[in-house]
Amino acid sequence: MDVRSAFGCHAIPFTREIAASDHFVLPFYEQARESLRRTIEMRMSAVLLAPAGTGKTALLRGLLADLPEARYQVRVVKVCDLGKRDLCREVARAVGMAPTGTYPALVHKLQERFEHESSNDGLRPVIVFDDAHDLRADVLALLRVLTNFKMDSRLVLSVVLSGQTALRKMLESDEQLAVTRRLACTVTLRPLTREETLAYLDHRLRIAGVSASPFDQGAVDAMYEISRGNLRALDGLALEAMQLAARAGQQTVGSNQVLTARRNLWP
Repeated sequence: MDVRSAFGCHAIPFTREIAASDHFVLPFYEQARESLRRTIEMRMSAVLLAPAGTGKTALLRGLLADLPEARYQVRVVKVCDLGKRDLCREVARAVGMAPTGTYPALVHKLQERFEHESSNDGLRPVIVFDDAHDLRADVLALLRVLTNFKMDSRLVLSVVLSGQTALRKMLESDEQLAVTRRLACTVTLRPLTREETLAYLDHRLRIAGVSASPFDQGAVDAMYEISRGNLRALDGLALEAMQLAARAGQQTVGSNQVLTARRNLWP
C-alpha cells in the first residue's frame, strides 16, 4: 500500500508541494513576516537569518504573497559565489535587462530601471537575495551601491538579504558597517520546540487529509530528538516513516519506523 491509501489522505504529506496559504503558522513566524513586510512598505531593507531547514523559504513565499502585484515589483536572485559584476548581471537578468556592460554602467542602468518603475510605473521595486550567506564580503557592498539614489536622498529600492546564520558574522564585521546601517530590520528564525513539533506534524497531516495522526508518542519523541525541531528533517523523517509503515501494512507509525527512516535517509 502507498501512503495515501494506507492513511486515507488525499495528498502525500510532508512534501515541499504546499500552498503558501497552508504553511504552518506560529507567532514568531508571523512576527518575522510582519516585520519584513513593514520594512518593505517603508521602502527600506532587511535581513532574514535562519539555520538551514527552519522555514526560511516558506516565510519568504508567505511574505511575497503579502505584497500586492499592483504595488510591488519583486525579483528573487539566487546568490552564488560571484564577483560584483557577475552578480550585477544576475540582477539585470532578473529585471529583464541585457546583462552587458561594465560594472559601473550596469549599476547605473539598474538604478535608472528602479527609478522608472517607482516614478513612472507606480511600482515599488524589491530584490530578495536568497542564500545571501554565499555572498563574498566585497560583493556585499553592492547592496550599498544599488540602494543609493540621488546622493542617498531618496528611498527607491528595498533589498532583503536572506541567508543562513553565517551571514550574521559577515554583517557584524567592521568592513560591512556601511551596509549594515542600511538594514532597517533583522529577523531570525529558530527550530521548533517539542510542543511546536507536535503541532507541526498534526498540521501537515491535517492539510493532507489525515483525520487522526498515525504517529504514536514514541514516534513523535524520536522525530523530535533526531530533528531537534528542524522542519526539513521532520518532513523527511515523517514521510519516510509513514512509507515504511504503509509497506508493512501498519496503520500506526512507531519509533522503530522512525529509526529505520533515519538510517535510510542519512546512512
